[in-house]
Amino acid sequence: MGRGGAHGAGGPARAARLLDLPPQGAGVSAGALGPQPGDHGGAHAPAAAAGKRRRLPGDCAADPGRDGEPARKRPGAWRQAGRSRAAAEGSPSGAAEPRGLEQNGQRPDGGSAAAERRGKRPSAEPGAPGPVSGGAARRLSRRQRRNKQKNQRRQENELQAGPGGERGAGGRAAAGPDTLGPPGLAAAPLERSAALRARMEERLLAARFRYINQQLYTSTSREAAQLFQSDPEAFEIYHRGFAQQVGRWPENPVHRIVRYLRRRPTSLVVADFGCGDCKIATSVKNKVHSFDLVPLSPLVTVCDMAKVPLADESVDVAVFCLALMGTNLQEILEEANRVLKQGGTLMVAEVASRFEDIRAFVNAMAQLGFKSVSKDLSNAFFHLLEFAKAGPPRRRPATGLRLRPCLYKRR
Repeated sequence: MGRGGAHGAGGPARAARLLDLPPQGAGVSAGALGPQPGDHGGAHAPAAAAGKRRRLPGDCAADPGRDGEPARKRPGAWRQAGRSRAAAEGSPSGAAEPRGLEQNGQRPDGGSAAAERRGKRPSAEPGAPGPVSGGAARRLSRRQRRNKQKNQRRQENELQAGPGGERGAGGRAAAGPDTLGPPGLAAAPLERSAALRARMEERLLAARFRYINQQLYTSTSREAAQLFQSDPEAFEIYHRGFAQQVGRWPENPVHRIVRYLRRRPTSLVVADFGCGDCKIATSVKNKVHSFDLVPLSPLVTVCDMAKVPLADESVDVAVFCLALMGTNLQEILEEANRVLKQGGTLMVAEVASRFEDIRAFVNAMAQLGFKSVSKDLSNAFFHLLEFAKAGPPRRRPATGLRLRPCLYKRR
């Protein structure tokens, strides 16, 4: 009987709670209702039922807050778990402090309970070491690491420059005795710039040498003389490039000619056509007439190779060392025949690749009054030919007198 009465009294209130409806008699005190028939325990039964009723989500009015404050909606389970973890991390022992230590929302150490529930530590004293926050402990991304390193380098450069220090080229600190960094850092960009400038200048000079060389082999000796008279610097560029090319050879042909002349009497007069830097004149004791288009030495006589200022049959040896240039080769060789004595020697050293047909060339030289004495074709870079004057040249074109132009390829 009593068990059924208890269920009868609690049944409507439980159904109302399940349906989210206010219980019957809400807002009326239990004493005003009085004891209900069939209830055991009198006035204590409604209070016990109200104390035991289950709390539903959103039922804020049924549970007043602490210290008479209005009740607040409880956070979800995931939010409570997060706050518990944050509180555990914030406490030195790794466990949350008991709630009994809070008084009016304040902690004994001066922090607020709300800050504890939000997972934050109370503000520490200035300069006191505190726990590392979760955000600072996170791993930095690649971009953040680069920015951090860039900022560190900027700070180091500012320290090297000093307050108000001047900075050199490239944004680096000016080198000085107080520079913190190694001395090679500031000099490295300057060295690279100088090396790059030197390479560019070398390429420009090589390109100009190729152009001048092509002009000399595809024009007459008169046009070449006019070219260098209008631009004397062009000859220096050409001679420098020519010396670099010949310097790569295992042997310079001018040395062979110098050795030949040293074996001959010193009384012989020599005419050097296209002398350059007068290597022959400074290497032998003979009297040497040096001719070229531009004077690289005080010993040089400037003239056209087809019209040298010498009397007829006035020299014993005529030399063309890598100097048979121009399209009027016949005129130049006829001039050599004119100044040579009867039986005089003509020495020709020329690049091996220029000869199309060595036999045809020798036959053409015979038409110009030169008899072949010896041929040295052993060198892969140049051929050395020796002729003797046999008589005056024949006044007709020498068909086999052809030499290829010595054109250098761009590398």
